Amino acid sequence: MNIDWNFVITSLPLYEKAAWLTLKLAILGIVLSLIIGLMCSIILFFKVKVIDLIVQAYIELSRNTPLLVQIFFLYFGLPKFGLKLSESTCAIIGLAFLGGSYMAEAFRSGLEAVSKTQIEAGTSIGLSKLQLIRYVIIPQAFSISMPSISANCIFLLKETSILGAISIMDLTNLTKDLIGMYYRTFEALAMLVIVYLILILPLSFILSWLERKVRYAEFGI
Repeated sequence: MNIDWNFVITSLPLYEKAAWLTLKLAILGIVLSLIIGLMCSIILFFKVKVIDLIVQAYIELSRNTPLLVQIFFLYFGLPKFGLKLSESTCAIIGLAFLGGSYMAEAFRSGLEAVSKTQIEAGTSIGLSKLQLIRYVIIPQAFSISMPSISANCIFLLKETSILGAISIMDLTNLTKDLIGMYYRTFEALAMLVIVYLILILPLSFILSWLERKVRYAEFGI
């Protein structure tokens, strides 16, 4: 098989631009999903009346519908109600909507694993509910949930591969266009795989390092 190196070199700037766009959308989606997940998990943990039912409904809806369907609804469905969002905004909201439910479950498992004696000890020394959450519950829950959170972050980065369905020039959409124009399928797909590895592997190593750090902070091992 002859590799067209001229095509590879010519396409590198395009892949670089698409990689930065993919990474930006993924980071924004992950950050928002962490915020949403933490808020939802706290609501479920403390069983806030009425709101916890809404959160449960959101989690079931989010986890049981594909991301592609969600972003299609945002991009093609909302304009029917007079609300038109940009492609990037739909992508970020879609990633946050899907990721938030997974993060909520990850955080909730961590919250439920916090020893009740820890909570009782915090209450006995006069900590308010807000202080209890901030200083006792969240740090321990975060440490316990870190493996699940890491897996969800990598999952969301990989889910960006379908964002090209709403005309975002991400890595997958760029690859599809290059194949359609130049018929260099092997080269384009190989570059797609390599660029995703360049994005995902460092994130995986960083998250693994962070897991070890928070584990050492809690258990000293």
